[in-house]
Amino acid sequence: MIYYLCFLVFLIGVYGALCKKNIVKIILGLMLMEYAVNLFIVLVGYRKGGIAPIMNKSMSLSEFVSKSVDPLPQAFVLTSIVIGLGILSLMVAVAIRLYERYGTFDITEMKKLRG
Repeated sequence: MIYYLCFLVFLIGVYGALCKKNIVKIILGLMLMEYAVNLFIVLVGYRKGGIAPIMNKSMSLSEFVSKSVDPLPQAFVLTSIVIGLGILSLMVAVAIRLYERYGTFDITEMKKLRG
């Protein structure tokens, strides 16, 4: 069920990125898509009743492997969040520069002002 919600959030982000004319709304749509993908990757590594991937001396190896969650998707998501923050700051900086130049966030107005 939660996978469908991830897909729904992703589709809302696609709608915002493709159908909206405001640059700020486009950036928010791209952010929603990124967050949906990050949530999906974390859910892939989830295990119901799982334990942290830290082995203690009282556990056997087979018990540890059967109960622990996969830490690799979590590491990928942390890396993705950092990269996404850099991309977001770049998109906001470009949006600010476009607003300073054209005086609007509307893409259709910017196309009309070519010259």
